[in-house]
Amino acid sequence: MRSISQSSPPRSAASITTLLKACKSGEHLQQVHACIIHRGLEQDHFLISLFISRAHSLSYSSSVFHRVLTPSTFLWNALIKSHCHKSLFSHTLSAFARMKAQGALPDTYTYPVVIKACSSMCKALEGKSLHGSAFRCGVEHDLYVGTSLIDMYGKCGEIGDARKVFDGMPKRNVVSWTAMVAGYAAAGDVVEAKKLFDEMPQRNVASWNAMMQGFVKVGDFSGARGVFDAMPEKNVVSFTTMIDGYAKAGDMVASRFLFERAPQKDVVAWSALIAGYVQNGQPNQALRVFLEMESVNVTPDEFILVSLMSASSQFGHLELAQWVDSYVSKSGIDLQQDHVIAALLDMNAKCGNMERALKLFEEKPKRDLVLYCSMIQGLSIHGHGEEAVNLFDRMLMEGITPDEVAFTVILTACSHAGLVDEGRKYFQSMKQKYCISPSPDHYACMVDLLSRSGHIRDAYELIQLMPGEPHAGAWGALLGACKLYGDSELGEIVANRLFELEPRNAANYVLLSDIHAAAERWIDVSLVRSKMRERRVWKIPGCSKI
Repeated sequence: MRSISQSSPPRSAASITTLLKACKSGEHLQQVHACIIHRGLEQDHFLISLFISRAHSLSYSSSVFHRVLTPSTFLWNALIKSHCHKSLFSHTLSAFARMKAQGALPDTYTYPVVIKACSSMCKALEGKSLHGSAFRCGVEHDLYVGTSLIDMYGKCGEIGDARKVFDGMPKRNVVSWTAMVAGYAAAGDVVEAKKLFDEMPQRNVASWNAMMQGFVKVGDFSGARGVFDAMPEKNVVSFTTMIDGYAKAGDMVASRFLFERAPQKDVVAWSALIAGYVQNGQPNQALRVFLEMESVNVTPDEFILVSLMSASSQFGHLELAQWVDSYVSKSGIDLQQDHVIAALLDMNAKCGNMERALKLFEEKPKRDLVLYCSMIQGLSIHGHGEEAVNLFDRMLMEGITPDEVAFTVILTACSHAGLVDEGRKYFQSMKQKYCISPSPDHYACMVDLLSRSGHIRDAYELIQLMPGEPHAGAWGALLGACKLYGDSELGEIVANRLFELEPRNAANYVLLSDIHAAAERWIDVSLVRSKMRERRVWKIPGCSKI
C-alpha cells in the first residue's frame, strides 16, 4: 500500500474503510489513523471498530477507543472481541466490566465472546458469574449464548451445569449438540457422549471428531477407529486425532499409515507424528519426519520445535543439539515461553553443552521447578554431582517446593556422585518435611546409592522396607554391588529373588556365576550353569562392528 502522503486524502468513511482493510503494517495503520483524525471521523463507531480489529498494539487500540465520547454496545463488542482474540483474558473481563459500569448494555454478541475467554482459560468461577449476568440481562436462552455456556462448562469440567444449560435451551443447532457431546467426551464419559451423539438430529464433521476424540481419550481405539471409518466426511482434524491417538498407544506403524493417507497435512498433523515418535523413543524417525516436513516447505511451530529439541535430548549428541539450538534461535518463535526455554535448556544440559544451559538458566528471570530439575539432571549426567546438590539446595532456598520427580532427580545425582550422606538427608526429608511417601523408584535410587558406595547390607535392609514388591531394578543394583564387593552370601540371596522376578534374564545368572567364581566356589558355578540349561536361558553372545 502506498503512503497516505503520496496520495490524495480520502473524502469519505467508505474510502477509509477500504484503506483500513488494506493495511499491512503498523506504519500503514498510523497513516490511516491520521486520515481519520483529519476528516473528523474519530466518533464513527464503525470505522473505530474496524480500526481496533486491525491494530496489533493493545495500548494503541485502547487509546483510540477511549477517544470515543459515548461508545455503543457495538463498539464495546469490537474492543472485547479484539482482547479475546489476543488471548488477553484479564483485559477482556476488564473491558466487559467497564462496559457495564459506563451504562452500555451487553447483548447476544457480547456474552459469547466473554464466555469464550473463560473457556480458553478454564475459568469456571468467572464463567458462572457471566452466566448469572446473562440470565439477568434476559439473554440466557439465546442460541449462541447457550452454546457458549455449554462449551465453557464442558471445558471447565462442570458437565452437570453444561447439561442443565443444554436441556433448558428452547432451540438447539448442530453446534449446541456438538458442544455437549464434546463436553461428555472431555470428561471421559463416552457412554453419555455416544448416547447423545446417536440422538443428534444432524451431525457435521466436528460432531464426528468430538465423538472420536472421546474414544481416544479413554483409550478405546477400536471405538475411535469405528467412528473414523464411519465418517461420511473427514478433515485434517479427523486424521490428526487418530494419528495422535495411535501414537499415544505406542502404535507408530498405524500412526504413520494414517498420516500417509491424509489428503491434507497441516502443521498440527506433522506435529502429532513427530511428537509421537519422540514419546515412543524413536528420535531418529522424529528427525527424519522433521526434515521431510522441511522439504515440503511447512513452517514448524513452537510445538514441533519443542519435539525436535526433545528428540535431540534423546540422542545426547552435542553437534546435533548445537544445530537445533541455532535453528530454534533463528526461527522467530518466542524463546521466553516457559515450555520452549525448558526444552532448550533440557536439550543443552543432556547433550553436554553445560555452558549454554547455564546461560539460559541464569538469564531466566523466574525459574520454576522444571528448569531446576533439567539443570540438576544435566549436571548429574555429566559428572557434576556436587554442583547438582548445590543447585538443589539453592532451589530450596528460593522457596521452590520439590515434588516426586525432583527427588528422583536429586537422588539419582547423589547415586552417580556417591554422595551417601546427602542422599540419606534428601530421602529422609521427603516424608518428614514434604509429606511425600517415597515411591519404589525413590527406594531404588537409594538402594543404588548405598550399593555403589559399598553399604550393601544397608541397601539390603532398605530394600526389605520398601512398600509393596521391590522391582527388579533395585534387586539388580544390589546384585551388581555384591559382585563388585565380593559378597557371595548376600549375592546368592539377591540372585534367587531375581530368578523369581525375571526367570528368563540371563544377566542375573551370569552375575551370580561370576560372584561364585570370584570366591572360587566352582561347584556353585556349575550349579548356576546347570540351572540356566534346565530353564533354557541363554546368554546372548556379544559382537562388534569394528
